[in-house]
Amino acid sequence: MLTKFAVKNFRGFAERIEWDLSHPSNYTFNTNAIKDGIIKNGIIYGPNGSGKTNFSVALFDIVNHLTQKFKKPEYYQNFVYGGDTSLNVDFEYTFKFGNHEVEYQYSKNVLGVLINEALEVDGVEIFKRTMSSLKLDEKQFPINKDAKRNLQMNANSISIVNYLLTSYPLAKDHYLIQMRNFVDTMLWFRCLKVNEYMGFDNMVTILDEYIIKNNLVKDFSDFLENVSGQKFEFVQSRDTDKMLFCKIGNGTIAFDLIASTGTQSLKLLYFWLKKMGQASFVFIDEFDAFYHFELSYEVCKRLFNLDCQVFTSSHNTYLMTNDLLRPDCNFIL
Repeated sequence: MLTKFAVKNFRGFAERIEWDLSHPSNYTFNTNAIKDGIIKNGIIYGPNGSGKTNFSVALFDIVNHLTQKFKKPEYYQNFVYGGDTSLNVDFEYTFKFGNHEVEYQYSKNVLGVLINEALEVDGVEIFKRTMSSLKLDEKQFPINKDAKRNLQMNANSISIVNYLLTSYPLAKDHYLIQMRNFVDTMLWFRCLKVNEYMGFDNMVTILDEYIIKNNLVKDFSDFLENVSGQKFEFVQSRDTDKMLFCKIGNGTIAFDLIASTGTQSLKLLYFWLKKMGQASFVFIDEFDAFYHFELSYEVCKRLFNLDCQVFTSSHNTYLMTNDLLRPDCNFIL
């Protein structure tokens, strides 16, 4: 699980900002929001322009950095704090895997090129690389002089983590394997004018086609009714169909033509809910941008019942209630 994240010099964050999930309070209600002594669910609040989206995007830099999952194509535009683009962006992640605490830090320049990188496990330094030096625990990872020199020079800016993962046979429960698996299954998404996501998957999916091919039309209809109270009578679809159609009186019409913006957002949420069973960490940015406040509450209840860590950002203080979460799960940016 992710226990702590910090970033400095990223976009609007000129100063270091830290998010610590490792010290929940001793509340005796809504204990499902805490898992293994770590905050599992929460909501980040803040006014427009406070940096909620930028903070969540910074959090997912590690996905861009270590995986081949889907990335926002314009990610490295406006990457460094605009007040001084000669600075590096500093990222810090702390994870808990079983009894191990893994601390991973790295820096990138304005072009997104890796500059520095360091890894500690349970307070023991595994490696530390700067532009001029490389320290590596050679008891764990023996390496010849030529390879070490090439890594130190690192002209292609390869991550030491990725090098170790691909160069050494590691046990299934090794901390590097656990970190890779966690980062591989992180998911960020939002639904505004367009649907956007980072991590978890490599494909662009047509949502109607996904629902039809997986025989989920009735399940999707039930989901809409249970969550939002909306009743849609869908036309029986064939496996080759690519669009959902609804019955309206004696006629039929494409679902996308009659679904509101909020209902379209629910369709995207439904799609990701079907995949979140394999996710490790989910962040939904502005998840309720098109939702009624009561619908936001119902959606949150579903999200926070998932086993993985799930966080959202919102303006909706109706959600800041002990019926849903607890004070230590609400964060104000």
